[in-house]
Amino acid sequence: MEDARAKELLNAERSRVEGLLKDLGAEGTADRDAADAPGDMYDSAEPLTTEGTDDAIRASLEERLAAVERAEQRLTAGTYGVSVRSGQPIPDDRLEADPAAELTVEEAD
Repeated sequence: MEDARAKELLNAERSRVEGLLKDLGAEGTADRDAADAPGDMYDSAEPLTTEGTDDAIRASLEERLAAVERAEQRLTAGTYGVSVRSGQPIPDDRLEADPAAELTVEEAD
């Protein structure tokens, strides 16, 4: 894969993940505001459940962002597009689907 295409894919993935993280933070603030609002009794268990789910999603998104950063480093180092485990080439189709892929399909299985 050409470096320019790889950079384009990685930039798009970074923007997508950062946007999801930002949206997740905004949703958490809205939940806390609703809990503090006057009016009917609020089920305090619901935000705790939601918070636990949000934490898991946030951790997953942060892991994805770290994978994108590692891919950007490999691109700079000239090792993008090869498996970090075996050094075998990662097919362009796989990199198009997952620009942060670190392993071939066979190795990932």
